[in-house]
Amino acid sequence: MANILVVDDEMGIRELLSEILGDEGHVVQLAENAQQARAARLEARPDLVLLDIWMPDTDGVTLLKEWQRDGMLTMPVIMMSGHATIDTAVEATRIGALNFLEKPIALQKLLKAVQQGLTRGTELARPAAPPMRVLSGDTHANTMMGNTFTAAPAMYDARQSSLVAAPFDNSPFAKLSFELPLREARDAFERIYFEFHLHQEGGSMTRVAEKTGLERTHLYRKLKQLGVESVKYAKRGE
Repeated sequence: MANILVVDDEMGIRELLSEILGDEGHVVQLAENAQQARAARLEARPDLVLLDIWMPDTDGVTLLKEWQRDGMLTMPVIMMSGHATIDTAVEATRIGALNFLEKPIALQKLLKAVQQGLTRGTELARPAAPPMRVLSGDTHANTMMGNTFTAAPAMYDARQSSLVAAPFDNSPFAKLSFELPLREARDAFERIYFEFHLHQEGGSMTRVAEKTGLERTHLYRKLKQLGVESVKYAKRGE
C-alpha cells in the first residue's frame, strides 16, 4: 500500500484515478490545483505523484520545476496530459519526471507506470551505498546490472573532484565531474547507463526497454533528450 497524490483540475479524472488506485489498496489524496498540491506534498509526503500538465493556476511542469529547485522532488512523479507535445514530455523528464501518460489513460498503462514509480521510490529510499574506495588506477572488474565486465582504470581524484570510468569495452572514457550541477551530472550518468545497455543488447530497443523498466515511447524520448543514437549500437552482422 502506498500514499499517492493525484493532481488534476478535472473532477472526473480525479475521481476515476482515486477509484482505480483505491481498489489497488493505495491511499489516495486529491488536489485540483498547484496550491493544493503544494500543501499535500508538505503534509503527507506522498510516495508517488500523478501530476497533470495543464492546470489553470500553475501548470504541472512549472510545479515540477519548483519542487526540483527547492529540493522537494524526493518522490517519483508521473506526468499526465491529453494535449502535451513531445517537447513538453521531454522537458518534464529532463526536470525529473519519471514517466509520462497520455490521456485518456489506459488502465494497464496506468497500473504499470504506478508500479514502476513505486519500485523506483523504494530503490531511492534504500540506505546509501558504502563510501567509494580510492583506487590506485589498476584495472579492476566491475559488476553492473548483473553483467560483469572489465573496466578501464577508474579513480577518484580529490584534487579535480572527478570520477573517470569506462562503462563498457571499447568505449571512450566517461568523465563525470562532481563540480557539475545535479541535473547535468544526472544526464551524464544516464547517457552512460543507456549506452551501456544499448551496447549489451545490440541496439534492441525492446530488450533495453525491458531491462530498464521503461516503456518504448518513453525510452525513445529519453534517448533523444540525452542525444544517444541507438542505431549506432545495432548489430551489423559482424
